[in-house]
Amino acid sequence: MSLDPPTYLASLQGNIRQRPIPWDGAVRAGTLTDDQLAKIRAVDKVKKDVRKHTVEANLDAYRELFVGAPGKKSVLELAAKRQDVVQYILVLLSDLLNTIPALSKALFKSGDPYRHFLPLLAHSTSSDDPIPLLTSTVLVSLMAGAKDESAPTADKALPMIFSYLSSLTKNSDAGLQDIGVLEYSSLLYSSVSRQQFWDQRSETVGPLVDILRATAGKENGDGSASLWSGTTTVARGGFEGSLGGGVGLQLLYHVLLVMWQLSFEAADVGDDLNNEYDIVFLYTRLLRISPKEKTTRLLISTLYNLLLVNQSSLLPAAVLAGLPALLQNLTGRQLSDTDLQEDLAKLRELLEEYTKTKTTFDEYVAEVNSGHLRWSPPHRNAVFWAENARKILEFENGALVRQLAEIMKKPWENDKAVLAIACNDVGCLVREVPEKRSQLEKLGLKTRVMELMGEADENTRWESLRALGGWLKYSFDSK
Repeated sequence: MSLDPPTYLASLQGNIRQRPIPWDGAVRAGTLTDDQLAKIRAVDKVKKDVRKHTVEANLDAYRELFVGAPGKKSVLELAAKRQDVVQYILVLLSDLLNTIPALSKALFKSGDPYRHFLPLLAHSTSSDDPIPLLTSTVLVSLMAGAKDESAPTADKALPMIFSYLSSLTKNSDAGLQDIGVLEYSSLLYSSVSRQQFWDQRSETVGPLVDILRATAGKENGDGSASLWSGTTTVARGGFEGSLGGGVGLQLLYHVLLVMWQLSFEAADVGDDLNNEYDIVFLYTRLLRISPKEKTTRLLISTLYNLLLVNQSSLLPAAVLAGLPALLQNLTGRQLSDTDLQEDLAKLRELLEEYTKTKTTFDEYVAEVNSGHLRWSPPHRNAVFWAENARKILEFENGALVRQLAEIMKKPWENDKAVLAIACNDVGCLVREVPEKRSQLEKLGLKTRVMELMGEADENTRWESLRALGGWLKYSFDSK
């Protein structure tokens, strides 16, 4: 998959290509050898077909130029103190790797080509220093071009490059974020690299999910999300027009692309992806505001990959998120993308087959077992509680209320609505089956409800007061 380089990176590389380098003086100073300069001049500022023919006819010579040989230092080693030369060589090598696939594989014949480049990733912690950024571009082109899965790549290079790229994705500059995300995409060419990406998820996946959450906006009380912000911004990366949180459309697309690539490991990562990042609910919210078919296609395809191989755990979450109704609405649109149409049809069929036999009680069970409550229809439905309160208390010998107690133990600093909903449910259980109050008290639910009356969140305080009111009512009635 080939994507145009981000504007900022292309501009940086273009500026470096235009810089005059006093090559002959550099040779006299020992910055590089006559032989190295001859090889550089043979491919520098010449037509692409000439460059390609020259390198392919002398692969061993160009391998020695860039990564050295026994007894011979590479040009990067000799020029280490000349930052202008190092930058120029990195840009030249990136150009060669992108147009001459054979060079990537040739560089690996030296054994471990990374020893010449990995130290440059730590050249500086300043985002204004171009050398780490240019080095990451070389490393990504090298790995992706060779499709290498050797131990030096998997055990050493990938973890280091992922860590560096994560620093870009966490940067406040949208241009640097987009470079990091696009380079992630180039590296996720195999199961080995995708698994390493997932193993480092606190660095890699977490910041990408933060970008998606910023796009989706905060959930409103009705379960919807804040929509398109209506603002227009131009960041260093050149993105025009922004979604919620100021996220550019191009950056959003690239983040979704990376998450789609990760979804090919759905059997290994799907459950944890949802447990840790609530991905099904987040993607459903993003679908509601997706501004383009290309973003909708990635959202739908990723959901299908995840749900297909994790049906027992993720299909209930999809129903809870309201995905079936949303897909019905999408089907009614005039969609021109045939791949999107096919994936949409398959995802709808998967969900329709699942929902055929499911009741509202099943949906409530799935929600509680998910560990994350939302204001879904059952919580405020008096008929639901009249019909199901006793079933909830008795379900699997009280497993459901034990899970409810576990949910209430957490502080939910970023989502106080969970505590308000839990108090609502406890209050409904007390009102409908007052004789089972002791079962709830043994689980610490009464104590926790009383604690939540001191919460700063107004809705939580109100719901805890209502729940406690049920206990007090039946306590007085029993005297």
